[in-house]
Amino acid sequence: MKVVVNARFLTQPITGVQRFAIEISKRLKKYLQDDVVFIAPKGVIHEDLASELNVRIVGLNQSHLWEQIDLRIFLLKHNCPLLLNLCNTAPVFYSNSIITVHDVAFEVYPQTYSKKFLLLYKYLIPHLVHNAKKIITVSEFSKSEIIKFYNISADRIEVINNAVSTDFHPIENKNLQKQKYFLTVSSLNYRKNLKLVLEAFNLLSKNEEYVKLYIVGDLNDKAFSKYSLDDFGIHKNIVFLGRLSDKELMEYYSNSQAFIYPSLYEGFGIPPLEAQKCKTAVIVSDIPCFWEIFGNSVIYNDVHQANQLKDKMQLLLTEDFRLKFVIKGIENENRYSWEKSNKNILRLIKSCY
Repeated sequence: MKVVVNARFLTQPITGVQRFAIEISKRLKKYLQDDVVFIAPKGVIHEDLASELNVRIVGLNQSHLWEQIDLRIFLLKHNCPLLLNLCNTAPVFYSNSIITVHDVAFEVYPQTYSKKFLLLYKYLIPHLVHNAKKIITVSEFSKSEIIKFYNISADRIEVINNAVSTDFHPIENKNLQKQKYFLTVSSLNYRKNLKLVLEAFNLLSKNEEYVKLYIVGDLNDKAFSKYSLDDFGIHKNIVFLGRLSDKELMEYYSNSQAFIYPSLYEGFGIPPLEAQKCKTAVIVSDIPCFWEIFGNSVIYNDVHQANQLKDKMQLLLTEDFRLKFVIKGIENENRYSWEKSNKNILRLIKSCY
């Protein structure tokens, strides 16, 4: 047994963190074959993927208890192999491991997380980053944040970028093409800054009554936020789509005027890259991480300026202006690939032996 992968992510809904784990895991299985073993607790919800990875279900516990008890027992019984953790958490008392810390948003915006989540992460992450053999993170910005908060040596941290699935591509939808709309993917987490988009859209709608705003995401989840939709002014042309399948998401990306992603803080930001893959112009917040990932391929907006965002949305209703950023976006998205990221992880695994 060469490498064990902590596959607890197979029990979780897919967000950017789980997407990273899934894409890397599929490629590790392809390249390492019998030299990689995927271990998960009971309660797997992605059964097709679990079958593809030939996942072994071990232990009686679930969630963090499984990770700290059952997974560690399994490793000790099998001569302490190298453990690869792709989703932020890992067994605290197991040092032959590579961990992945996607960002430290809970350190920067603690008010946007539940007390239970904060207590757990404030304990786990400092211990994990100091005990692990190597640390993976997804951007140079996140690397600098990990160094700043935990006083970790830079040479222990490897930057391995996110990317977009090769399955993502533009999809025409005649019904959506008839509409003029902007798209955002968000939640009620304060850090996602949804309020700015709603304020800007309400301003835009005073002159552009035919334009719509579609919002993707689970906006009923209160686990991470004290904010409510009742706090926002809701215009009649704002439509909440909920969670979408990848195919539906591609359709909404592909036929929109632009995709808006106004986060106050991110470690990477996969959705804007997905939008670029679907030939969509993108507006993002003017924060350091996005300059690293997107360069001049997107339009930047101050995180607090709704009027400024409204003006940029107005410009993107002009086809020539919009197409400039479609072309730039395609060029930028091509810089990232899961194959490249997987090769870097394989190299990192090799360096740990």
